[in-house]
Amino acid sequence: MNRSNEQGIAMILALFMVLAASVIGASLMFVSQTETLSSMNYRLMSQARYGAESGVHKAANYLLNTYAAPGTVGDPLANYNTTVSPVTYNGNPVVLSSDPAVSSNYPVAAVRTAFGAAAQGTLNVNDGSVTYTAYATLTSMRQITDVYSGSPVTLQTWEITGDGNIAGARPAQVEVLATIERQTTPVYSYAAFATDNGCASLSFAGGATTNSYDSTGALVGGVPAVSSTSGNVGTNGNLTDVGNTTVINGTLSTPRTGVGACSANNVTAETLTGGATVSGGLNQLSQAVSYPTPAPPSPLPPTTSQSFTQNGGCPAGVADCSASASGATITPPSPTSVETLGNITLNGNAVLHLRAGTYVINSLTQAGNSKIVVDSGPVIFQVAGKDGTGGNMATPITITGNGISNPTYSPNNLEFIYGGPGQVKLSGGDTTSALVYAPNATATFSGGADLYGAAIVRQVTATGGAVIHYDRHLLTSAVTAGNYMMSAFTWKNY
Repeated sequence: MNRSNEQGIAMILALFMVLAASVIGASLMFVSQTETLSSMNYRLMSQARYGAESGVHKAANYLLNTYAAPGTVGDPLANYNTTVSPVTYNGNPVVLSSDPAVSSNYPVAAVRTAFGAAAQGTLNVNDGSVTYTAYATLTSMRQITDVYSGSPVTLQTWEITGDGNIAGARPAQVEVLATIERQTTPVYSYAAFATDNGCASLSFAGGATTNSYDSTGALVGGVPAVSSTSGNVGTNGNLTDVGNTTVINGTLSTPRTGVGACSANNVTAETLTGGATVSGGLNQLSQAVSYPTPAPPSPLPPTTSQSFTQNGGCPAGVADCSASASGATITPPSPTSVETLGNITLNGNAVLHLRAGTYVINSLTQAGNSKIVVDSGPVIFQVAGKDGTGGNMATPITITGNGISNPTYSPNNLEFIYGGPGQVKLSGGDTTSALVYAPNATATFSGGADLYGAAIVRQVTATGGAVIHYDRHLLTSAVTAGNYMMSAFTWKNY
């Protein structure tokens, strides 16, 4: 057969094969280049994001650790309109900025300068550097009175925007937004809380009980209307309840578990005998609750005795005092004034009237049908409890007789703050409305004593029909500043 007309077909096939291989090779090169560029873009955007996050963290670090919130003489709250969000100054949102594209608007120049210096910087990366800036917008602000210190504390919410940039032929920019806020937390969440972690840290017997009321409600027959709910108690250890008329009208909160007999090697949550009950059941805490020890008064008050009697007027050394019916009246110059006294004793039907102020005392002993009357509040007792030799008194606070008359039944109007390990005694009287903050002390409630308010102590013993009426309003009225928290976090790239 003559096949001369098929000569050269092998070359044509080879050319087609080379073409196909070239197309495949070129495709692989484009795919490789795309993957390389994609990987580079991801790396650049990640680096820019890390820069933006650095800006957020640097700004937050300044706001949390260096910045002083408004509320002082040099930066009064009156400078700001806190009724809108964002908070405004001179009609514009309050802003602190290190970003050249965003102007600061803050009344204190030193704060503007410090933030601008603190909230910027660079991050070194393999092929260059990431620059970052940040600005913070004040979205809300309010002031509370801290229960622990009695001083005003300003709470703020800031929205921080961090910006990270990489310059060059392939620039990258990422913006990160985070919200940090500080909210209140109630100090007195329970009718009684015992910080001790052992057996019978809470002990109720002989008809002692808890319940609750609302101090903002109307009085009925001159006393608050009580409810057989929300008389919650808490402890880091064990509750021991004895007797069929002994009732906790609420829950028991403790990190302990189990019921029944309690021993040093087996601390149970609750030990109920003789028909005693906890109406709300057991609420297990995830961990022990810690309350800070209040600082001792500085300087310490004297340990001299100052006695108030029915017709004795004002003892020597008591300032801002005047004689009044059946006793005396102390009137501090202002609610923020400090009155310093020694070992205060009331007896013989004496009536001591107190008006708003801070009373730094060494001890208080009330007996013999005497009475303390709170004419206006808040009245804050800071108790040192020293025995004159540098040691601690056994019982720095004793309230018996006719108790304390706090006509509004608002426990915020009368607070006892004591950091020592002594004993607090309350017996007799059915109109005592107060807060007791003594996390290292033992407290005894007996003899039909009623406490309208709450107590935080190391150990509680309630007997003889004593009743602790928890004020539900304390959840919002007796608060401290909580920790700053990051409540939102988002980011976007350009």
